[in-house]
Amino acid sequence: MTNFKTGLDFALELDRNDKLSHFRNQFHIPKHNDGNDSIYLCGNSLGLQPRVTQSYINQELKDWAELGVEGHIHGKNPWLSYHELLTDNMASIVGAKPIEVVVMNTLTTNLHLMMVSFYKPTKKRYKILIEGDAFPSDKYAVESQLRHHGYDDNEGLILWNSREGEELLRYEDLEKIVDRYGDEIALIMVGGVNYYTGQFFDLKRITDLGHRHGCVVGFDCAHGAGNVSLDLHNSGADFAIWCSYKYLNSGPGSLSGVFVHERHAYNKDLNRFTGWWSHNKATRFKMRDDFDMLPGAEGWQLSNPPILSMAAIKASLDIFAEAGMDNLVTKSKDLTAYFEFLLNELNNDNIKIITPSNENERGCQLSIQVKNADRSLHQKLTKAGVISDWREPDVIRCAPVPLYNSYEDIYNMVERLKFILNEK
Repeated sequence: MTNFKTGLDFALELDRNDKLSHFRNQFHIPKHNDGNDSIYLCGNSLGLQPRVTQSYINQELKDWAELGVEGHIHGKNPWLSYHELLTDNMASIVGAKPIEVVVMNTLTTNLHLMMVSFYKPTKKRYKILIEGDAFPSDKYAVESQLRHHGYDDNEGLILWNSREGEELLRYEDLEKIVDRYGDEIALIMVGGVNYYTGQFFDLKRITDLGHRHGCVVGFDCAHGAGNVSLDLHNSGADFAIWCSYKYLNSGPGSLSGVFVHERHAYNKDLNRFTGWWSHNKATRFKMRDDFDMLPGAEGWQLSNPPILSMAAIKASLDIFAEAGMDNLVTKSKDLTAYFEFLLNELNNDNIKIITPSNENERGCQLSIQVKNADRSLHQKLTKAGVISDWREPDVIRCAPVPLYNSYEDIYNMVERLKFILNEK
Protein backbone atom coordinates (compact mmCIF):
# COMPACT_ATOMS: atom_id res chain seq x y z
CA MET A 1 0.00 0.00 0.00
CA THR A 2 1.49 3.35 -1.03
CA ASN A 3 -1.38 5.80 -1.51
CA PHE A 4 -1.50 7.06 2.04
CA LYS A 5 -3.27 10.22 3.14
CA THR A 6 -2.98 12.43 6.19
CA GLY A 7 -5.81 12.91 8.66
CA LEU A 8 -7.57 10.79 11.26
CA ASP A 9 -10.40 9.79 8.93
CA PHE A 10 -7.97 7.94 6.67
CA ALA A 11 -6.45 6.08 9.62
CA LEU A 12 -9.92 5.00 10.75
CA GLU A 13 -10.73 3.86 7.22
CA LEU A 14 -7.58 1.72 7.17
CA ASP A 15 -8.62 0.13 10.46
CA ARG A 16 -12.10 -0.63 9.14
CA ASN A 17 -10.56 -2.41 6.14
CA ASP A 18 -7.99 -4.31 8.22
CA LYS A 19 -8.90 -8.01 8.31
CA LEU A 20 -6.66 -8.54 11.35
CA SER A 21 -7.99 -5.63 13.42
CA HIS A 22 -10.08 -7.91 15.67
CA PHE A 23 -6.94 -9.48 17.12
CA ARG A 24 -6.33 -6.28 19.08
CA ASN A 25 -9.27 -7.24 21.30
CA GLN A 26 -7.43 -10.43 22.26
CA PHE A 27 -4.75 -8.46 24.15
CA HIS A 28 -4.62 -6.45 27.35
CA ILE A 29 -3.74 -2.85 26.39
CA PRO A 30 -2.15 -0.86 29.25
CA LYS A 31 -4.19 2.14 30.32
CA HIS A 32 -2.92 5.70 30.42
CA ASN A 33 -3.54 7.96 33.40
CA ASP A 34 -6.59 9.41 31.65
CA GLY A 35 -8.23 5.98 31.56
CA ASN A 36 -7.84 5.49 27.81
CA ASP A 37 -5.71 2.86 26.14
CA SER A 38 -2.05 3.78 25.91
CA ILE A 39 -0.45 3.84 22.49
CA TYR A 40 1.76 0.79 23.03
CA LEU A 41 4.69 0.73 20.61
CA CYS A 42 7.11 -1.30 22.70
CA GLY A 43 6.46 -4.83 21.47
CA ASN A 44 10.09 -4.95 20.34
CA SER A 45 10.98 -4.96 24.04
CA LEU A 46 8.04 -6.74 25.69
CA GLY A 47 4.94 -7.94 23.89
CA LEU A 48 1.50 -7.44 25.40
CA GLN A 49 -0.31 -10.17 27.29
CA PRO A 50 -2.93 -12.14 25.35
CA ARG A 51 -6.23 -12.27 27.23
CA VAL A 52 -6.20 -16.08 27.06
CA THR A 53 -2.80 -16.42 28.73
CA GLN A 54 -4.24 -16.53 32.22
CA SER A 55 -6.59 -19.39 31.35
CA TYR A 56 -3.75 -21.37 29.74
CA ILE A 57 -1.62 -21.01 32.88
CA ASN A 58 -4.59 -21.67 35.15
CA GLN A 59 -5.20 -24.99 33.40
CA GLU A 60 -1.72 -26.15 34.38
CA LEU A 61 -2.14 -24.82 37.92
CA LYS A 62 -5.42 -26.73 38.13
CA ASP A 63 -3.79 -29.97 36.95
CA TRP A 64 -0.92 -29.46 39.39
CA ALA A 65 -3.38 -28.90 42.24
CA GLU A 66 -5.61 -31.85 41.36
CA LEU A 67 -3.14 -34.34 39.95
CA GLY A 68 0.25 -33.54 41.45
CA VAL A 69 2.97 -35.54 39.75
CA GLU A 70 0.36 -37.41 37.69
CA GLY A 71 -0.02 -34.23 35.64
CA HIS A 72 3.05 -35.32 33.71
CA ILE A 73 0.99 -38.05 32.08
CA HIS A 74 -2.68 -37.47 32.89
CA GLY A 75 -2.96 -33.68 32.68
CA LYS A 76 -5.12 -32.10 29.99
CA ASN A 77 -1.83 -31.20 28.29
CA PRO A 78 0.58 -33.81 29.68
CA TRP A 79 3.70 -32.11 30.95
CA LEU A 80 6.03 -34.87 29.85
CA SER A 81 5.65 -33.84 26.22
CA TYR A 82 4.41 -30.28 26.72
CA HIS A 83 7.25 -28.66 24.77
CA GLU A 84 6.15 -30.62 21.70
CA LEU A 85 2.88 -28.64 21.68
CA LEU A 86 4.91 -25.55 20.76
CA THR A 87 7.07 -26.99 18.04
CA ASP A 88 4.93 -26.88 14.90
CA ASN A 89 3.64 -23.34 15.44
CA MET A 90 7.08 -22.02 16.37
CA ALA A 91 8.66 -23.70 13.35
CA SER A 92 6.05 -22.10 11.11
CA ILE A 93 6.76 -18.65 12.54
CA VAL A 94 10.54 -18.85 11.96
CA GLY A 95 10.39 -20.75 8.65
CA ALA A 96 11.86 -24.04 9.83
CA LYS A 97 11.07 -27.74 9.88
CA PRO A 98 9.75 -29.12 13.19
CA ILE A 99 12.85 -31.28 13.66
CA GLU A 100 14.93 -28.07 13.56
CA VAL A 101 13.16 -26.25 16.41
CA VAL A 102 12.83 -26.57 20.17
CA VAL A 103 11.77 -24.17 22.93
CA MET A 104 14.02 -24.32 25.99
CA ASN A 105 16.07 -22.26 28.45
CA THR A 106 16.60 -18.51 27.95
CA LEU A 107 18.23 -16.58 25.14
CA THR A 108 21.87 -16.13 26.12
CA THR A 109 21.97 -19.55 27.75
CA ASN A 110 20.98 -21.04 24.40
CA LEU A 111 23.55 -18.93 22.59
CA HIS A 112 26.23 -20.43 24.81
CA LEU A 113 24.88 -23.95 24.24
CA MET A 114 25.00 -23.38 20.49
CA MET A 115 28.57 -22.13 20.72
CA VAL A 116 29.55 -25.23 22.69
CA SER A 117 28.61 -27.19 19.57
CA PHE A 118 29.30 -24.79 16.72
CA TYR A 119 32.21 -22.64 17.86
CA LYS A 120 35.14 -25.02 17.33
CA PRO A 121 38.28 -22.88 17.35
CA THR A 122 41.61 -24.06 16.05
CA LYS A 123 45.03 -22.46 16.26
CA LYS A 124 44.48 -20.81 12.89
CA ARG A 125 40.68 -20.42 12.77
CA TYR A 126 39.35 -19.08 16.06
CA LYS A 127 37.94 -15.58 15.52
CA ILE A 128 34.29 -14.59 15.87
CA LEU A 129 32.61 -11.96 13.71
CA ILE A 130 29.60 -9.99 14.95
CA GLU A 131 28.01 -6.71 13.94
CA GLY A 132 29.65 -3.67 15.48
CA ASP A 133 26.57 -2.52 17.39
CA ALA A 134 25.34 -5.96 18.37
CA PHE A 135 23.03 -6.31 21.33
CA PRO A 136 25.32 -6.14 24.39
CA SER A 137 24.43 -9.61 25.66
CA ASP A 138 25.59 -11.15 22.38
CA LYS A 139 28.87 -9.27 22.53
CA TYR A 140 29.45 -10.27 26.14
CA ALA A 141 28.65 -13.91 25.35
CA VAL A 142 31.03 -14.25 22.41
CA GLU A 143 33.79 -12.40 24.27
CA SER A 144 33.45 -14.83 27.15
CA GLN A 145 33.59 -17.79 24.75
CA LEU A 146 36.83 -16.47 23.32
CA ARG A 147 38.29 -16.12 26.81
CA HIS A 148 36.98 -19.56 27.79
CA HIS A 149 38.97 -21.08 24.93
CA GLY A 150 42.09 -19.17 25.92
CA TYR A 151 42.00 -16.35 23.36
CA ASP A 152 42.26 -12.60 23.79
CA ASP A 153 38.74 -11.32 23.23
CA ASN A 154 39.98 -8.00 21.86
CA GLU A 155 42.14 -9.73 19.27
CA GLY A 156 39.71 -12.55 18.53
CA LEU A 157 36.59 -10.45 17.98
CA ILE A 158 36.00 -8.96 14.52
CA LEU A 159 33.37 -6.23 14.19
CA TRP A 160 31.27 -5.50 11.11
CA ASN A 161 30.92 -1.75 11.58
CA SER A 162 28.91 0.87 9.76
CA ARG A 163 30.78 3.56 7.89
CA GLU A 164 31.48 6.91 9.48
CA GLY A 165 28.37 9.08 9.39
CA GLU A 166 26.10 6.09 8.63
CA GLU A 167 23.94 3.91 10.87
CA LEU A 168 23.20 0.95 8.60
CA LEU A 169 25.59 -1.85 7.74
CA ARG A 170 26.70 -2.54 4.17
CA TYR A 171 27.11 -6.05 2.80
CA GLU A 172 30.08 -5.06 0.66
CA ASP A 173 31.94 -4.16 3.87
CA LEU A 174 31.11 -7.56 5.34
CA GLU A 175 32.33 -9.25 2.17
CA LYS A 176 35.64 -7.40 2.37
CA ILE A 177 36.09 -8.47 5.99
CA VAL A 178 35.35 -12.12 5.24
CA ASP A 179 37.48 -12.11 2.10
CA ARG A 180 40.38 -10.83 4.19
CA TYR A 181 39.94 -12.83 7.40
CA GLY A 182 37.78 -15.75 6.28
CA ASP A 183 40.33 -18.46 6.99
CA GLU A 184 40.72 -17.07 10.54
CA ILE A 185 37.00 -16.81 11.34
CA ALA A 186 35.43 -19.81 13.08
CA LEU A 187 32.00 -18.26 13.64
CA ILE A 188 29.88 -15.50 12.15
CA MET A 189 27.14 -14.63 14.65
CA VAL A 190 24.91 -11.71 13.65
CA GLY A 191 21.63 -10.38 15.02
CA GLY A 192 19.01 -11.18 12.38
CA VAL A 193 17.36 -7.79 13.00
CA ASN A 194 19.58 -5.19 14.64
CA TYR A 195 18.05 -4.06 17.91
CA TYR A 196 19.06 -0.39 17.48
CA THR A 197 18.45 0.43 13.83
CA GLY A 198 15.85 -2.23 13.04
CA GLN A 199 17.86 -3.32 9.98
CA PHE A 200 16.77 -6.81 8.85
CA PHE A 201 19.71 -8.65 7.35
CA ASP A 202 19.69 -11.04 4.42
CA LEU A 203 20.32 -14.23 6.36
CA LYS A 204 20.89 -16.39 3.30
CA ARG A 205 23.39 -13.94 1.80
CA ILE A 206 25.38 -13.84 5.02
CA THR A 207 25.20 -17.62 5.44
CA ASP A 208 26.33 -18.30 1.88
CA LEU A 209 29.22 -15.87 2.32
CA GLY A 210 30.34 -17.49 5.55
CA HIS A 211 30.03 -21.03 4.29
CA ARG A 212 32.05 -20.24 1.17
CA HIS A 213 34.92 -19.35 3.49
CA GLY A 214 34.47 -22.33 5.81
CA CYS A 215 32.84 -20.37 8.65
CA VAL A 216 29.97 -21.58 10.81
CA VAL A 217 27.06 -19.11 10.70
CA GLY A 218 24.46 -18.44 13.40
CA PHE A 219 21.92 -15.71 14.11
CA ASP A 220 20.34 -14.10 17.15
CA CYS A 221 16.78 -13.59 15.97
CA ALA A 222 15.44 -12.01 19.17
CA HIS A 223 14.13 -9.02 17.22
CA GLY A 224 13.10 -11.10 14.22
CA ALA A 225 11.01 -14.01 15.51
CA GLY A 226 7.33 -13.14 15.17
CA ASN A 227 8.29 -9.93 13.35
CA VAL A 228 9.75 -10.80 9.93
CA SER A 229 9.91 -13.78 7.59
CA LEU A 230 13.11 -15.39 8.81
CA ASP A 231 12.94 -18.47 6.56
CA LEU A 232 15.62 -20.10 8.69
CA HIS A 233 15.69 -23.46 6.95
CA ASN A 234 16.22 -21.99 3.49
CA SER A 235 18.76 -19.52 4.83
CA GLY A 236 21.05 -22.49 5.43
CA ALA A 237 22.22 -21.09 8.77
CA ASP A 238 23.80 -23.61 11.09
CA PHE A 239 21.87 -22.37 14.11
CA ALA A 240 19.71 -19.55 15.41
CA ILE A 241 18.30 -18.53 18.77
CA TRP A 242 15.53 -16.09 19.75
CA CYS A 243 13.56 -15.01 22.79
CA SER A 244 9.78 -15.28 23.05
CA TYR A 245 8.89 -12.24 25.15
CA LYS A 246 9.11 -9.56 22.45
CA TYR A 247 6.97 -10.11 19.37
CA LEU A 248 5.94 -13.56 20.61
CA ASN A 249 4.16 -12.16 23.69
CA SER A 250 5.09 -14.84 26.22
CA GLY A 251 5.80 -12.66 29.24
CA PRO A 252 8.87 -11.07 30.83
CA GLY A 253 11.98 -13.24 30.81
CA SER A 254 10.22 -16.16 29.17
CA LEU A 255 11.84 -19.02 27.30
CA SER A 256 13.93 -19.01 24.15
CA GLY A 257 13.66 -20.81 20.85
CA VAL A 258 16.47 -22.70 19.15
CA PHE A 259 16.96 -23.63 15.50
CA VAL A 260 19.53 -26.21 14.41
CA HIS A 261 19.58 -26.94 10.69
CA GLU A 262 18.47 -30.46 9.83
CA ARG A 263 21.84 -31.31 8.27
CA HIS A 264 23.13 -31.46 11.85
CA ALA A 265 20.13 -33.41 13.17
CA TYR A 266 21.79 -36.81 13.40
CA ASN A 267 25.39 -35.73 13.91
CA LYS A 268 26.42 -37.38 17.17
CA ASP A 269 29.98 -36.14 16.76
CA LEU A 270 29.05 -32.53 17.48
CA ASN A 271 30.28 -31.58 20.92
CA ARG A 272 27.44 -30.57 23.21
CA PHE A 273 26.39 -30.24 26.81
CA THR A 274 23.76 -32.87 27.57
CA GLY A 275 21.04 -33.63 30.08
CA TRP A 276 18.32 -36.21 30.44
CA TRP A 277 15.84 -34.30 28.26
CA SER A 278 18.19 -34.69 25.29
CA HIS A 279 18.15 -38.47 25.85
CA ASN A 280 15.98 -40.96 23.93
CA LYS A 281 12.37 -40.47 25.12
CA ALA A 282 11.64 -44.19 25.01
CA THR A 283 14.37 -45.06 27.50
CA ARG A 284 14.70 -41.76 29.41
CA PHE A 285 13.18 -43.14 32.60
CA LYS A 286 15.23 -46.34 32.68
CA MET A 287 17.67 -43.97 34.35
CA ARG A 288 20.78 -46.16 34.20
CA ASP A 289 21.12 -46.41 30.42
CA ASP A 290 24.01 -44.75 28.68
CA PHE A 291 23.22 -41.48 26.94
CA ASP A 292 21.28 -41.93 23.68
CA MET A 293 20.95 -38.59 21.88
CA LEU A 294 17.65 -37.41 20.49
CA PRO A 295 17.84 -36.32 16.85
CA GLY A 296 17.26 -32.72 15.82
CA ALA A 297 17.05 -29.61 17.95
CA GLU A 298 15.52 -31.59 20.83
CA GLY A 299 18.92 -33.19 21.26
CA TRP A 300 20.21 -29.93 22.77
CA GLN A 301 17.71 -29.90 25.65
CA LEU A 302 19.01 -30.26 29.18
CA SER A 303 16.18 -30.30 31.69
CA ASN A 304 12.47 -31.00 31.79
CA PRO A 305 10.52 -27.95 30.60
CA PRO A 306 9.05 -25.20 32.83
CA ILE A 307 5.36 -25.74 32.15
CA LEU A 308 3.91 -22.45 33.43
CA SER A 309 6.18 -20.44 31.15
CA MET A 310 5.45 -22.73 28.22
CA ALA A 311 1.72 -22.32 28.79
CA ALA A 312 2.10 -18.58 28.21
CA ILE A 313 4.05 -19.28 25.02
CA LYS A 314 1.38 -21.70 23.82
CA ALA A 315 -1.31 -19.07 24.36
CA SER A 316 0.49 -16.63 22.05
CA LEU A 317 1.50 -19.21 19.45
CA ASP A 318 -2.11 -20.31 19.10
CA ILE A 319 -3.02 -16.72 18.23
CA PHE A 320 -0.21 -16.58 15.68
CA ALA A 321 -1.49 -19.80 14.11
CA GLU A 322 -4.96 -18.29 13.81
CA ALA A 323 -3.72 -15.01 12.32
CA GLY A 324 -1.09 -16.55 10.03
CA MET A 325 2.49 -15.31 9.91
CA ASP A 326 2.26 -14.28 6.25
CA ASN A 327 -0.83 -12.18 6.97
CA LEU A 328 0.90 -10.53 9.91
CA VAL A 329 3.98 -9.67 7.83
CA THR A 330 1.77 -8.14 5.13
CA LYS A 331 -0.04 -5.94 7.65
CA SER A 332 3.24 -5.10 9.36
CA LYS A 333 4.67 -3.74 6.12
CA ASP A 334 1.58 -1.58 5.54
CA LEU A 335 1.39 -0.34 9.12
CA THR A 336 5.09 0.54 9.24
CA ALA A 337 4.96 2.22 5.82
CA TYR A 338 2.04 4.34 7.05
CA PHE A 339 4.04 5.27 10.14
CA GLU A 340 7.00 6.23 7.94
CA PHE A 341 4.72 8.29 5.68
CA LEU A 342 3.29 10.30 8.58
CA LEU A 343 6.72 10.96 10.06
CA ASN A 344 8.01 12.17 6.71
CA GLU A 345 4.95 14.41 6.34
CA LEU A 346 6.08 16.30 9.44
CA ASN A 347 8.87 17.83 7.32
CA ASN A 348 10.91 18.30 10.48
CA ASP A 349 14.66 18.53 9.91
CA ASN A 350 15.28 17.49 13.50
CA ILE A 351 14.03 13.94 13.01
CA LYS A 352 15.51 11.19 10.89
CA ILE A 353 14.41 7.59 10.48
CA ILE A 354 17.55 5.45 10.64
CA THR A 355 15.72 2.20 9.89
CA PRO A 356 15.93 1.11 6.23
CA SER A 357 13.18 2.53 4.01
CA ASN A 358 13.04 -0.71 2.01
CA GLU A 359 10.21 -2.75 3.54
CA ASN A 360 12.13 -5.99 2.92
CA GLU A 361 15.08 -4.75 4.96
CA ARG A 362 13.16 -4.02 8.15
CA GLY A 363 10.42 -5.37 10.36
CA CYS A 364 7.84 -3.28 12.16
CA GLN A 365 10.32 -1.22 14.18
CA LEU A 366 11.20 2.33 13.19
CA SER A 367 14.11 3.95 14.99
CA ILE A 368 13.61 7.71 15.05
CA GLN A 369 16.72 9.79 15.60
CA VAL A 370 15.97 13.23 17.05
CA LYS A 371 18.61 15.94 16.73
CA ASN A 372 19.69 17.55 20.02
CA ALA A 373 17.21 15.42 21.98
CA ASP A 374 17.68 13.70 25.29
CA ARG A 375 15.60 11.38 27.44
CA SER A 376 13.26 14.25 28.37
CA LEU A 377 11.68 13.93 24.92
CA HIS A 378 10.88 10.30 25.59
CA GLN A 379 9.51 11.23 29.00
CA LYS A 380 7.17 13.76 27.40
CA LEU A 381 5.95 11.13 24.96
CA THR A 382 5.30 8.75 27.83
CA LYS A 383 3.39 11.45 29.69
CA ALA A 384 1.33 11.93 26.51
CA GLY A 385 0.30 8.27 26.58
CA VAL A 386 2.84 6.80 24.15
CA ILE A 387 4.79 3.79 25.45
CA SER A 388 7.93 3.56 23.35
CA ASP A 389 11.59 2.86 23.94
CA TRP A 390 14.52 5.26 24.32
CA ARG A 391 18.04 4.26 23.31
CA GLU A 392 21.02 6.48 23.97
CA PRO A 393 22.08 8.84 22.69
CA ASP A 394 19.12 10.15 20.67
CA VAL A 395 16.85 7.40 19.31
CA ILE A 396 13.22 6.54 20.01
CA ARG A 397 12.39 2.98 18.97
CA CYS A 398 8.75 2.38 18.05
CA ALA A 399 7.28 -0.95 16.96
CA PRO A 400 3.77 -0.95 15.48
CA VAL A 401 2.92 -4.62 16.07
CA PRO A 402 0.32 -5.95 13.62
CA LEU A 403 -1.42 -8.18 16.15
CA TYR A 404 -2.51 -5.37 18.45
CA ASN A 405 -1.59 -1.95 17.03
CA SER A 406 -4.00 0.02 14.89
CA TYR A 407 -3.55 2.67 12.23
CA GLU A 408 -5.29 5.03 14.63
CA ASP A 409 -2.52 4.30 17.15
CA ILE A 410 0.06 5.38 14.61
CA TYR A 411 -1.81 8.53 13.63
CA ASN A 412 -2.21 9.59 17.27
CA MET A 413 1.41 8.84 18.10
CA VAL A 414 2.69 11.07 15.29
CA GLU A 415 0.29 13.84 16.28
CA ARG A 416 1.56 13.78 19.85
CA LEU A 417 5.18 13.69 18.70
CA LYS A 418 4.51 16.68 16.45
CA PHE A 419 2.98 18.63 19.33
CA ILE A 420 5.97 17.91 21.58
CA LEU A 421 8.52 18.83 18.88
CA ASN A 422 6.72 22.13 18.22
CA GLU A 423 6.57 23.12 21.87
CA LYS A 424 8.54 26.26 22.62
